[in-house]
Amino acid sequence: MKPSLQVRLSQHLALTPQLQQSIRLLQLSTLELHQEVEQMLDQNPFLETEDEGAPAFEPMVERLSTTERVAERETERADTPTESSAEGGDDAPGMDSADFGTTERDDWENGTEREDFDGIRETPGKAGTNSEGEEFDPQDRNPTPASLQDHLRTQLLGMRLSPEDAAAVEVLIESLDGDGYLADSLEEIAQSLIGEDEDRREEVLERLSCALKWLQNLDPIGVGARDLPECLTLQLRLLPRSEAQMIAIMICKQHLELLARRDLKKLMAVTGADEDLVKQAQALITVLEPKPGRPFARAEANIIIPDVIVQKSGRNWKVVLNPDVMPKLRINDLYAQAIRQGRGAGTANGSHAGLSSRLQEARWFMKNIQQRFDTIQRVSQAIVERQKNFFTHGEIAMKPLVLREIADELGLHESTISRVTTAKYMATVFGTFELKYFFGSSLNTDAGGNASSTAVRALIKQLVAAENVLKPLSDSQLSKMLEEQGIQVARRTVAKYREALRIAPANLRKTM
Repeated sequence: MKPSLQVRLSQHLALTPQLQQSIRLLQLSTLELHQEVEQMLDQNPFLETEDEGAPAFEPMVERLSTTERVAERETERADTPTESSAEGGDDAPGMDSADFGTTERDDWENGTEREDFDGIRETPGKAGTNSEGEEFDPQDRNPTPASLQDHLRTQLLGMRLSPEDAAAVEVLIESLDGDGYLADSLEEIAQSLIGEDEDRREEVLERLSCALKWLQNLDPIGVGARDLPECLTLQLRLLPRSEAQMIAIMICKQHLELLARRDLKKLMAVTGADEDLVKQAQALITVLEPKPGRPFARAEANIIIPDVIVQKSGRNWKVVLNPDVMPKLRINDLYAQAIRQGRGAGTANGSHAGLSSRLQEARWFMKNIQQRFDTIQRVSQAIVERQKNFFTHGEIAMKPLVLREIADELGLHESTISRVTTAKYMATVFGTFELKYFFGSSLNTDAGGNASSTAVRALIKQLVAAENVLKPLSDSQLSKMLEEQGIQVARRTVAKYREALRIAPANLRKTM
């Protein structure tokens, strides 16, 4: 084989660290972004939060220059990274996570700040303490509501139980799951207590059985149940005694499956009750709480903070960034000025080079965060322009929309639009929705146009809400009704949309 030389021209994209960070920040959710910001605050001494109500930065000690302070902090962080992370970076003034603030975009570009060589405004640092010099925790304003376990322990304190019985009830309280059910059987709990001492098994089981009765008499009623039938039965036993109550207890213990299937005839046969009595028993069961621990669930865990807010602007709608999710960051002016003075004095040594790199890292981080929010706002505004009818008439007026349409309009890649619309939320007059909610496939209509799958699901929800509860609409009937309105939807598609809406089949929606 004869050797030869060839010249080949090719193009490739090199992902710089800054570009990689920009892409990564774009796909983070709000919670993940705040965690990323806190981590960067702990690692980079030039980055700090901005708190307008805090006192000014403390003056420097004459014997120790600012540059030496920064270098010393870098050395301490390198030597003890674990302690710095665990203690929240106490060596950096104004960098406590409790000082995490928010700002509008204008706050980054107000006229009171001074512009540095890289275009990032800088302001003097501020400490993270209140006027009395004590650290402030914003969580103190919103005390956490009592959990189910705390609620039960409070009641336990008012019961005159022996120390052994109280300890047994406490063990069972710790074994409850989030719904208020006993997560483990009494045998498993006893085994975990006695270990290899099998001689105490009977004694511990007897004490736990007695403790379970104490627990099941506490509020909320039904707590400590081992399954759904027991939970419902505990609640029914507190109702006034009646024939309907006895039938309801019988159904809960033995025939819940028949009740779920709305099989009235079989329920009448197995209980020996007439139709009216079975319906009365059903009415008693339907008002019970199947999850006693639900009222004590932490509501804040289900709260979604929107990234953008849609507001009415004349005849149009505009998108504004939610200031509550925007981190309020800045470069510490004193440390940055010390770096510039050292560079101007010609003391370019290894220490200054490392600190300059950290300063540039802080600047890039702030730029990438601002770019992230700018992209989210641009994409959100484009979505609002395409879905104007939704903000006036609701989901029934949603139009078909795919990622490519927004990508072509903004000159971005589809993958970028996908990152922006994932785990980002928009607050509207109809509620808070993920940005992906506004995208949907299209279905053909008799008029030659297209209907959004989101609008079809909303129409199915309306048809089911208006149906006769004695004769619920089947998937085939729903498909025919949609076809009468000019929307071509197959029965299997209707079933898929119905399941996505968490609507039960026709036989389970029928009222007995």
